[in-house]
Amino acid sequence: MANWITRTLRRVGMSEQPPVVAVLRLSGPIGATGGLRPGLSIPALAGSIARLFADKTIAAAALVINSPGGSPVQAALIHDRVRLLAREKGIRVLTFAEDVSASGGYMLSLAGDEVYAHPNSIVGSIGVVSAGFGFTKLIEKVGVERRVHTAGERKAMLDPFQPEQPQDVAHLEALQKEVHESFKAMVRERRAGKLKGDEAELFTGAFWTGAKALEFGLIDGLGDLYSVCRKKFGDKVEFRLVTPRRSWFGWGGIANRTDGAPVGTAWAQDLIAAIEERALWSRFGL
Repeated sequence: MANWITRTLRRVGMSEQPPVVAVLRLSGPIGATGGLRPGLSIPALAGSIARLFADKTIAAAALVINSPGGSPVQAALIHDRVRLLAREKGIRVLTFAEDVSASGGYMLSLAGDEVYAHPNSIVGSIGVVSAGFGFTKLIEKVGVERRVHTAGERKAMLDPFQPEQPQDVAHLEALQKEVHESFKAMVRERRAGKLKGDEAELFTGAFWTGAKALEFGLIDGLGDLYSVCRKKFGDKVEFRLVTPRRSWFGWGGIANRTDGAPVGTAWAQDLIAAIEERALWSRFGL
């Protein structure tokens, strides 16, 4: 009861203590990306999300998002955890896009009761993509013989060293459609009554500036964390930054790779992770 009274007094400006907004920054690709380059995932963020809502007297919880997307599963799990704690604690959530809130990054933004972006932020990309490489000609050139043995005739489908098969591509496209439908359902639910654009355009996987996203109803307003919160809670509002608790070993350091990779191969895995991360950002011109 005391916490509820304190929070209420803060919100109506009758408390001597300034209103506090708890802030969690979510920056980078979503999902596991390598030992030294951890991505945004529920195992890595569960503690931070819990601490974001630990103080019931805060005026609001804020997520500052800068992500080009990644794993739709991890994005949904993070979103769902934020919404669960917001309901349990009775705390309003504000989300703010910085450079990019696209694909899974936009899914994270949907965790907000109010969604904001900078006018030049990249917002949207409500779609699903799967990208890879084919190396069939390469192994022929270097004289390498590919040997694959499976139990299950389609166990090796989409093997990059074998020619694509139409039935395998159709199977992948069916999976993508299922994930896309789930993403669209989330947007419809979280932005109910606010979407203004034609779904035929909104759900193509295209992305827009924050200013255009506002016209489409994908966000609620333009602004950053400080300007919006000062306007909502007053000039004396304070920000409490929640930071992830990571030790050297928690990062998957040289002496203790958390992904089980041998130390000698760590550099290769992290190089691949860096390339994949660069590809995610480059889709949005960054």
